[in-house]
Amino acid sequence: MRVPGTKVVLREKRLSDALQDYQWRTDKELARLDAATPLAMSFADYHAFCMEDLQFPDPLRRRFAIETLDGIHIGNCTYYDVDERRGQCQVGIMIGDKSYWDQGYGTDAMTTLVDHIFRTTKFERVYLETLDWNIRAHLSFQKVGFFPCGREQRPPYTFIVMEMFRHQWETAGGAAAARQAAPARRTSSPGG
Repeated sequence: MRVPGTKVVLREKRLSDALQDYQWRTDKELARLDAATPLAMSFADYHAFCMEDLQFPDPLRRRFAIETLDGIHIGNCTYYDVDERRGQCQVGIMIGDKSYWDQGYGTDAMTTLVDHIFRTTKFERVYLETLDWNIRAHLSFQKVGFFPCGREQRPPYTFIVMEMFRHQWETAGGAAAARQAAPARRTSSPGG
């Protein structure tokens, strides 16, 4: 499956992504932006993990590689924590190739992912959590149409919870335009 955006294409993950993903997951700066510690396992173990993950995918998660229009793998995005009963999922993104930062690739990838989710699922709410100090991410997510709706404490981290609802997306005609259609102040809780 390939999902085209304006600057990127989202595609299914494949085993050939493992080396690039491993390099990104062992990078200290990228791990810090993800509120994680750098991956400590060997590449051989990580490769085996990726192979198993592709053979037996988690039904509550959908992972995509982010490629430029020229086919360069620059990052990954995911929707996960799928809650059919509440009609929602959480999203995450990482532009691992730092030479593509601050050029709109992440914003386009997230816009493409949200549009794909609302077009192909029945979810009513898409949300994310981002570190409170990561202003660059906040601004990018706001461009997509997400609005802050709460804070989450998981010591030592504080996260800003942001959300977008299907009705905002539909009214606006897509994720990038949803920001214009949403109310200026959100009052719902992070859980729904």
